Amino acid sequence: MDLDNIRKLSDADMSAVNKLIQQQVDSDVALINQLGFYIVNSGGKRLRPLLTVLAARALNIQSEEHYTLAAIIEFIHTATLLHDDVVDESMMRRGRETANAVFGNQASVLVGDFLYSRAFQMMVDLKRMRVMEVLSDATNRIAQGEVLQLMNCNDPNTTEESYLEVIYSKTARLFEAATQLAAVLTDQRPEVESAMQNYGKHLGTAFQLIDDVLDYTASADDMGKQAGDDLAEGKPTLPLLHAMWHASTEDTALIRGAIENADGMAHFDRIIGIMNTTGSLDYTKNLAIAEANKAKEAIKMLPESNYKSALIGLADLSVNRES
Repeated sequence: MDLDNIRKLSDADMSAVNKLIQQQVDSDVALINQLGFYIVNSGGKRLRPLLTVLAARALNIQSEEHYTLAAIIEFIHTATLLHDDVVDESMMRRGRETANAVFGNQASVLVGDFLYSRAFQMMVDLKRMRVMEVLSDATNRIAQGEVLQLMNCNDPNTTEESYLEVIYSKTARLFEAATQLAAVLTDQRPEVESAMQNYGKHLGTAFQLIDDVLDYTASADDMGKQAGDDLAEGKPTLPLLHAMWHASTEDTALIRGAIENADGMAHFDRIIGIMNTTGSLDYTKNLAIAEANKAKEAIKMLPESNYKSALIGLADLSVNRES
């Protein structure tokens, strides 16, 4: 199932979710309204809330609780983006200026805090302790992932294990929570909840692996940011690490220096050449494909429906995309 068909299938649900997001971002504080409106309407894929509603529908949800859950997931994600862009000193995201570039770092951090707290208010409204348990754990894990990424930055000795821990914590954990909680809201058996949790974990991992490939291969127009941003910041993502591990002595020294000194953009074309020679981009993409296949395998037990087909389609699309 392609993305257009997936979006058509979920159009009514996503309209309800977007309406709820607009309502919940409302505040008596003018700056919160301005910045909240800017970031919420910044042209993002809304992938995480889309995933939430598809998972809930695949499990035959009979209430509208999945709208609230989807909005919560999007608020947590958006809050992390606001904080990320301040930490990374990013100026562009999704082809637009970042909120911190427009409104300043202080406002971005504080509105990120507002969105986190609003998300927890909405969790309380669901009156399900299991939802609170899973999302509080996920939010804490995301924060740990941010700190671990900060520790790994400019460190060429980062291992593949440490890299994968970062992308699980920063990205896959929220995907995992979104699909797991769809099972919680529909009171599924433990084995179904576990299957949905695994689907989200593997999908999120595949998605981030491809993001890290695209940072070196996609155009600025496709990605909405400058190619090589990770290299410019000295972030040791898997394509760069794999190239360093398998390159010649001279090229290994070049990449180590690029990570340590965050000056790799001066050697961008050469580093891309090293990645191609060592098969590092293919290695990372193949790992993503394996994760996407694990995601599809996890939900084989679900009854056949258009929504299950959409979840399978998202797994395929996660590794076959240009942005």
